[in-house]
Amino acid sequence: MKKIVLFLIALFFAVGVVAPATVTAANADGFSPVKAKSACLIDKRTGEMLYGQNENEELPIASMVKIMTALLTFEEIEKGNLSFDEKITISETASGMGGSQMFLDRGLDYPVTDLLKGVIVVSANDACVALAERISGSEEAFVAKMNDRATALNMQHTVFVNATGLPKAGGHSCASDVAVMLAELTKHEHYYDYSKIWLEEYVHPDGRVTTLTNTNKFVRFYEECDGGKTGFTSEAKFCLAASASRGDTKLISVLIGVDDSKTRFAESKRLLSYGFANYKTEVLVKKGDPVFHCPVRSARVKEILAAAEEDVSVIRKMNENNTDAGVEYVFYDVKAPVKKGDPVGECTVKEGERVYKVKLFAAEDADKATIGDNFKKIADQWA
Repeated sequence: MKKIVLFLIALFFAVGVVAPATVTAANADGFSPVKAKSACLIDKRTGEMLYGQNENEELPIASMVKIMTALLTFEEIEKGNLSFDEKITISETASGMGGSQMFLDRGLDYPVTDLLKGVIVVSANDACVALAERISGSEEAFVAKMNDRATALNMQHTVFVNATGLPKAGGHSCASDVAVMLAELTKHEHYYDYSKIWLEEYVHPDGRVTTLTNTNKFVRFYEECDGGKTGFTSEAKFCLAASASRGDTKLISVLIGVDDSKTRFAESKRLLSYGFANYKTEVLVKKGDPVFHCPVRSARVKEILAAAEEDVSVIRKMNENNTDAGVEYVFYDVKAPVKKGDPVGECTVKEGERVYKVKLFAAEDADKATIGDNFKKIADQWA
């Protein structure tokens, strides 16, 4: 497929960036090791590893598994296979789940939006199974979908065995993989409608009331936190994945295998604070801004405006010498008709060997040229 490449080293120009190398607990600028079996800190936009501590060690992750359950649910909604308002009849299997739950009643109908709330806010096992059964017909079939999605996200150290994270042989992940799937989940704007809820009196379809309290205390006690997922089993110990933002800098921290709940929150805050103190994000192009000019063949116009699907950004280490970032725009062989939202290319930020890619989409329609349009073009050329 023919591509038009515009390599603009000077666009947004001569942006200073140092792409931080993967660090360990021993050399992270005097940062002492995290009190966890495994931990990592990444830049949410680019996935750049800012701190790593046994980040690829395969371990049980308890309820952090539910990040993937929520992600697949949002993706099914985005595809049009599910809706927030659709009601799901709760099966005996779902209502009978133990552990964390929102106490769903067998045989009653609950809207998808409420079940998502249960998964994200109170880590509800019953809501997870209800969603899995609706999306795939059974939890077992849903697990296969979870593993397929993990493969697509290049989560090489992850195997899912259920939709809940309840103890079961063979299931494991790692800190770096958990960070990847949380970063993917937070791309869905509606996720934040649920993740920031601290306390809610939930009214069931039969009028019964259940108090929902967020298991992620960060959403109340750490100002920068905008989402995440806790987890605990006796095998996995205490776990926490947290998403946090300060200005344009957006980070994700993950801890696995912490001895107690208080320590996981304290250590997560320390890790995120380290990131905010030592790294800063430079946003080159804002998500959705129609600033690119994409050529279109066989259209009534020569080109259309295009926009980035996500922020085009780089993250740099503070107080270090900067190098220049290169920005490359690659447009597909786009042919009319084009609809707003259609994929039209990619934007790539390059610094050294590191490459960050962001998809570009059409910001406006482009109708196919008519015979009259073509005659006019010919006439204009001879004028």
